[in-house]
Amino acid sequence: MSDAHQSRRNLARGGIVGFVGAAASAVLGFVFTIVLSRALGTTGAGVVTQATGVFAIVMALAKVGLDSTAIYLMPRLSVDSPQEIRASLNYMASVAVGVSLSAVLVLEAVAPMIWSAEVAGAVRAAAWFVPIGALSLVASAALRALGNMREYVLVQNLLLPGLRPLLVAVAAAVGGSYAVVSAAWALPFVLVLVCAWALLARHMPEAGGSRWPTRQRRRRIVSFALPRTLTAGLEQALQWLDVLLVGVLAGNAASGIYGGAIRFIQAGLVVDTALRVVVSPQFSKLLHQRKMEELASLYSTASVWLVLFATPVYVLMAVFSPALMRILGEGFEAGAGVLVALCAGSVVTFMAGNIHSLLIMSGRSGWAAVNKVVVLGLNVVGNVVFIPRFGMLAAAVVWAVCMVVDAAMASVQVARFIGVRPDLGEVALPVVGVLVCVGAPAGAVALVAGRDSLVGLAAGCAAGALGFLALCWAGCSPLRLVGLGAFARARRSGE
Repeated sequence: MSDAHQSRRNLARGGIVGFVGAAASAVLGFVFTIVLSRALGTTGAGVVTQATGVFAIVMALAKVGLDSTAIYLMPRLSVDSPQEIRASLNYMASVAVGVSLSAVLVLEAVAPMIWSAEVAGAVRAAAWFVPIGALSLVASAALRALGNMREYVLVQNLLLPGLRPLLVAVAAAVGGSYAVVSAAWALPFVLVLVCAWALLARHMPEAGGSRWPTRQRRRRIVSFALPRTLTAGLEQALQWLDVLLVGVLAGNAASGIYGGAIRFIQAGLVVDTALRVVVSPQFSKLLHQRKMEELASLYSTASVWLVLFATPVYVLMAVFSPALMRILGEGFEAGAGVLVALCAGSVVTFMAGNIHSLLIMSGRSGWAAVNKVVVLGLNVVGNVVFIPRFGMLAAAVVWAVCMVVDAAMASVQVARFIGVRPDLGEVALPVVGVLVCVGAPAGAVALVAGRDSLVGLAAGCAAGALGFLALCWAGCSPLRLVGLGAFARARRSGE
């Protein structure tokens, strides 16, 4: 079996596990959004959503890029120096704890200066779980990097999002304040931390020497992590800044509605997440081994699959956006236009494939950070200028434009540094196919039943699913689905 074919099989194997996990996480995240929105309404949901957004940004900075560093470094150490894995993780964990505690103390001091009393209280209540969350993400990333996808999915995609709606529902039912509800949202990180590190300890090779990495190894970790720290913080800022700015410029209720629409977009990110967790370690290994032809093939295949499997979700959400927003409760239907704009931007962005992972795994985390700084600047300026005039719809359009610009810059850099270029012709095929086979029948159902009809939503999804299956059957070869079929046959035959 060729290395290229083996890489594709590994992609399929890990992608299936990752997809199931990411899909479960998205469903559980959606359940959380429904629980939060119906329990607290638009205003309460806006307060808690802002608190979780601040938490995500601060934790992205506090983990100091060490989760990405683990994904970058562990596959290489497993090839060259497996005895150094344990010592490297010890160092990364200690750095994450120290930095995250410092970040929490800073946030405690500045939160009352930035937000209203309600939002500041919710932010401070959740903030003390940041060190625990940072450690759990580093451990989960190491599990993923060492090839333990099932265990990664268990702790990160099932345990964490599964506990959140339960604990939030309990907190809201007993009349807890917005601060209590926010703390309930963050509490599951405690159990995730314990489980992740316990599972990781079972798979790490025995330490061969010092429990601390060499000075050279520490420098290598820091040199990769520091630029990635900025990048990760900026990525989360781009994801959440519009929610926070909508809250400041348009009110907590608008922030709650916008946050609900963003949650639906997370459903479309299931495929991206599933593929990214698989391809990132493979990208790192192939780059390390200088197998550039196989790297290009893997990237191309992953890009086609990303567009093929993600686009139907976004098309259906755009067509039935009023019905979906109604599910969240009274007042949320005002975000239907927001959801359409977010879906359109996501489809265009995904046409670049896992370009950001490829750039980072090539060791160019500094360039990724530069991209995020540029895009964040565009995001802030666009939101400040347009939200006061056009409301939350402006925030959605600005976000979509920023995501496309980010992907375009990363694509140019990957082409220059690595020589791998996105093939727009290849990814355009699944987009057109989905619009015809999924969008057309779903649109026909919407014309008859109405875009705001839950019955129409169910019927449209069913019609779209049949059209998608027909597309996959007819375009099996050009859509590169043969790899998935080969994997399934291998599994059945016990290979």
